[in-house]
Amino acid sequence: MSIEKLSIAKAITASLRAAMEADPKVLVMGEDVGKLGGVFRVTDGLQKDFGEERVIDTPLAESGIVGTAIGMALRGYRPVVEIQFDGFVFPAYDQIVTQLAKMHARALGKIKLPVVIRIPYGGAIGAVEHHSESPESLFAHVAGLKVVSPSNAADAYWMMQQAIQSDDPVIYFEPKRRYHDRSEVDTDAIPGPLHAARTVREGTDLTLVAYGPMVKTCLEAAAAAAEEGKSLEVVDLRSISPIDFDAIQASVEKTRRLVVVHEAPVFFGSGAEIAARITERCFYHLEAPVLRVGGYHAPYPPSRLEDEYLPGLDRVLDSVDRALAY
Repeated sequence: MSIEKLSIAKAITASLRAAMEADPKVLVMGEDVGKLGGVFRVTDGLQKDFGEERVIDTPLAESGIVGTAIGMALRGYRPVVEIQFDGFVFPAYDQIVTQLAKMHARALGKIKLPVVIRIPYGGAIGAVEHHSESPESLFAHVAGLKVVSPSNAADAYWMMQQAIQSDDPVIYFEPKRRYHDRSEVDTDAIPGPLHAARTVREGTDLTLVAYGPMVKTCLEAAAAAAEEGKSLEVVDLRSISPIDFDAIQASVEKTRRLVVVHEAPVFFGSGAEIAARITERCFYHLEAPVLRVGGYHAPYPPSRLEDEYLPGLDRVLDSVDRALAY
């Protein structure tokens, strides 16, 4: 057993290093990932150790970066692409949706595209426009893509390993506001399935479902609610496509109430799909409507206003109170 206490950022670094050591076909590419080590230093030291042919500083051209990764995957490589910030991914959206997501089906399963696209996402870092968005539902809507987001260092390490090993393209959303959160990582562990949700706090009165940056917020909400005698269960979704509906259903059948929390806007967000599916599956178990907490249906605001935009402890607890009042 090899246990280290790592931040989420350093857990991803360690995972990339382990994957590159294990397989010479694994490459890292993106803007400033080499000499600089990435703007968040997630790829720090990799170019020094593996060389410029495997850790590639690219031009500022997201469409070209992803297009090149697709070509490399067709030639047998396993490229890991970094999109520097969430809002920068849209020039590459055509390549991702039109080519990356569809090639497997278009080739009747004969062609695989093992590409990982890393996207630091979400707010609460005081950044400027296009640096704090949560576009995960846009990718989850596209058949052919896997979409995941870790909430802790252990998951960050192992989910990256599993994403790189996947023969299908994976969009790997990294919660940048949690990059420095530290926890223990067992690099010799046997990880669970990539797309399985995990109950991170047991409870009996209501289920909170979240992923990525909002898992910590929901755990804080559950701790605050416990001081008032309310028992909240917290489920870390981990995967946004596919979604582990069985795990959510099992929790809701026990607690009979559900609140879904994500940073992305509530309107047409992933919480809407979860609410609809769980209402269908658990109609006779639910004692309150499924409620959603998230961002507003508006462009992400200037950093001085982002605390008003982002769902925080009070908004989560308000929805908990609403659900428990039924």
